[in-house]
Amino acid sequence: MTAAALTADEIERYARHIVLPEIGGAGQQKLKQARVLVIGAGGLGAPVLEYLAAAGVGTLGVIDDDTVSLSNLQRQVIHGTDTVGMLKTQSAEAAITRINPNISVEAHTFRLNAENAPALVARYDVVVDGSDNFETRYVVADACAAEGKPLVHAAVGRFDGSVTVLKPFESGSDGKPNPSYRDLFPEAPPPGLVPSCAEAGVLGALTGVIGTLQAMEAIKLVTGIGEPLIGRLLLYDALAARFETIRYKRR
Repeated sequence: MTAAALTADEIERYARHIVLPEIGGAGQQKLKQARVLVIGAGGLGAPVLEYLAAAGVGTLGVIDDDTVSLSNLQRQVIHGTDTVGMLKTQSAEAAITRINPNISVEAHTFRLNAENAPALVARYDVVVDGSDNFETRYVVADACAAEGKPLVHAAVGRFDGSVTVLKPFESGSDGKPNPSYRDLFPEAPPPGLVPSCAEAGVLGALTGVIGTLQAMEAIKLVTGIGEPLIGRLLLYDALAARFETIRYKRR
C-alpha cells in the first residue's frame, strides 16, 4: 500500500503526534490510511469517535440504528441538545466533521446481526466495540475472529468498566493461540441477570474514561506501537480510582 502523503495542514494539525518518535510521520500516515469501525455512537462510541477523528484516522465507520434522546446527553458527548431526535449516525458524522474535516465518515444506520456483521467488519482494519448488550458483543467478536480483524472490546456499568483487545486469529510470543471473546465469556448471562444502563444507571464520565482507553488501544493497533491488551482484561473501579489487570488464556 502506498503511504498516504500528509498535507501541510495535516502536518501542522498532527504536529504533537509527529514529534513523538514512536509515531512520527510514518505513524501518522498509517493513521491516515486506516479504516476503523466503531460499533455504537453511544457512551463508549462517543469518545472513541472524537479521539480517533482528532488523531487523524482516515476513515471512521459508525454503526447505530438509534436516535439521540435527552437522556443520552449525560454521557454521549458527541451529541448535543440540538441533535435530540436526530439519527445518532448523522449526529456523530456532523460532530466528527467539526472536529476534523479531513476524516471520511461511513454511516451505517442499521442493526448489526450475525448475517450482516462479517461483510461489514471485513471492510475495516480495526473494530472498536461500544455496544451495550451481550448479543451484539458476541456477533461482533465472532465476525472479527472469522474475518481476522483486531477487536477492541469494552463494557461499563454503574462505576466500573473493562477493556481488552482480541486477536484470536494470531498466536502470542509463546506460540500459543491468543484467546477469543468466548474464552473470556463462554456464554452470555441469562436475560435480566445483568441490568442495562437504563436500569442500573452509569456515571457519564466513566464512559469517557473507558472509551478513551479504547481509542488509545485502537491507535496502538494501527500504528504498531506499545503492547495491546491482548490476553489481558483491564478493570477500572471509578469509586476507588483503581486499575487492575487480569490475564486470561485460550481455553
